[in-house]
Order: sequence, then C-alpha cells, then structure tokens
Amino acid sequence: MLIAENIARIEDRIQKACISAGRKRDEITLMAVTKFEPVGKIEEAYGCGIRCFGESRVKEASEKFDGFKGNHQDAKLHMIGSLQRNKVKQAVSLFDCIQSVDRNELIAELEKHPGLCKSVLFELHTGEDTKSGFLNTDALLKAAELALNTGNIKPAGLMTMAPFTEDAKLIRSSFRQLVKAGRELEKRFPAAEGKCRWDVLSMGMSNDFEIAIEEGSTLLRIGSAVFK
Repeated sequence: MLIAENIARIEDRIQKACISAGRKRDEITLMAVTKFEPVGKIEEAYGCGIRCFGESRVKEASEKFDGFKGNHQDAKLHMIGSLQRNKVKQAVSLFDCIQSVDRNELIAELEKHPGLCKSVLFELHTGEDTKSGFLNTDALLKAAELALNTGNIKPAGLMTMAPFTEDAKLIRSSFRQLVKAGRELEKRFPAAEGKCRWDVLSMGMSNDFEIAIEEGSTLLRIGSAVFK
C-alpha cells in the first residue's frame, strides 16, 4: 500500500497547490519517474491511476516497457534523460515523447526517423551547472526553427530542471525562465500553423513540484515521492 499512500499524499499536495494558484487539477499531468524501479512497482503505480511514466535510459526502458505498454494501451512513456544519437532509432520506436531534446545534433538525428516519435520537448538549461539543455532562449529559438524546417519533428513544449536547492527564489527563477521562453516560442512560431504547439511545460520534481504548479507547470516528473 506504500505506493498508493504516496500517490494519495502527492495528489493532496497537488490539489492544494492548484487551489492556491487558482488552477484546475486537470491542467496538470502527474508522471511517475520509474528509472531503477521494477515492473512490479510500475504496475502498482498504474493501478493507482498513473498513466504517464518517465525513463532516463533507453535500454532499461525497453526491458521494462516493451511488454508493459502492450498490456496497458493507455500508458504513455516519456524519455527524460540525455539521449545519445546512436540510441535515437530505438528511442523513437519506444517512447511517446522525447522530453530531452537538448542540442541541434539530436534534432538532425531525429529527422532521420520520421513518423515514429509522436512529440518532443526542448530542454532549456535554467539551473544545474551539470545538466544539459539549450543555454538560452536565442539558442532555443534557433533549435525550434531547425526542427520545424525538417517537417518531421513535432514540438509540444519545453522542459527544464531547477537547481537542487532549498532557495525557493532560485527555483522560481528557473521555472519562470521556462515560462518566458515558452511565450517567446508561441510568438515566433504560432501553434495555429499546425506544425507545433507549446502548451506542455515539464517542470517540477519531488522536491519542488508545488512551486512548479504555482509557476505554470503542466507536467510534473516525480520519482522518489512516489516510490520511496
């Protein structure tokens, strides 16, 4: 029952954060980050209503989710870790979304496999020095233009990781950078053109998801708070 209790506590916190921020609960997707977790625990999370899962490594994801997704047609799997170019072909056939598009070389590699990956998110570097991501909005805009010119990649939004700190001001600053970048992308590449949309903001993890909700997150990536 531990996972069920954990998810119930998380849901209660999400609801309270939504009320505080004047938002609706159905605006936000709760993803369970399942890296290093066995299939049995993933089944438990699914039984508690989780339908979106995140993995960081292609090999591990394939071992766990090839069969799982076949038996759970409504489950969605997102790639949230750094993706190596030589793993792209396998990744786009397995994942429903690649969240960690963080460099132009990866965009070029994704272009070689059209029609497989359903959506991608561009990762913006806003916090951790050791983390990947486009370094600023200008680089992000250039990458988005490159992706849209390919005609095969369908951007759905942005993702970031805030610095791991107890300083709420730094965390908010990180999330606000992502929101601002999303607005710039909407202006430059209107979703009405049908080639993209920018409504997904993947930000917020176990230690900062309530702040993320307050700042506009639409997708929370939560691992330890679910499974530990």
